[in-house]
Amino acid sequence: MASEDQTEKWFLAQLKPNSLRIAQKNLERQGFKTFMPLEETTQRRSKQFITQDRPLFPGYLFVRFDPAMGYWRRINSTQGVSRLVSFGGAPAAVPSTLVAQLEATTDSEGRIVTEAPLTAGMEVKVTQGAFADFVATVQSIAPERRVWVLMDIMGKETRVAIPGDHIRTL
Repeated sequence: MASEDQTEKWFLAQLKPNSLRIAQKNLERQGFKTFMPLEETTQRRSKQFITQDRPLFPGYLFVRFDPAMGYWRRINSTQGVSRLVSFGGAPAAVPSTLVAQLEATTDSEGRIVTEAPLTAGMEVKVTQGAFADFVATVQSIAPERRVWVLMDIMGKETRVAIPGDHIRTL
């Protein structure tokens, strides 16, 4: 079951609340391959900015297995898993190209790495720092990977310098 042959497909498991690590550990212990893409986000909590890894798809985990083998019924009873996403009583496969593209954009820990070349006029989202979750437009890129963006702050377009690894393209 652990082999990477062509009969294995990716499926989506819906997780119980706050059970990602438990479900992932138990599924891998049973021989299933799992994948959880993460993104680094910043949130403000009581006057502090906290940066942490968050699931790109909260509440879901990609699981790879061969549906013809019948092992998928074990997934529904795995601790931390609510159910496999299914249609018509059978688990629905996720397009393998989608998961392959996600895997290609992640590092060894599953974090999304955006190395897309930025150009002036491109819309980006700030992922960390005081302006986390703001959408901005790239104005220029400095040689030291600092990106100058224009963002709407209190109704006025303001020019702000942001480190290149604190933004991602939309």
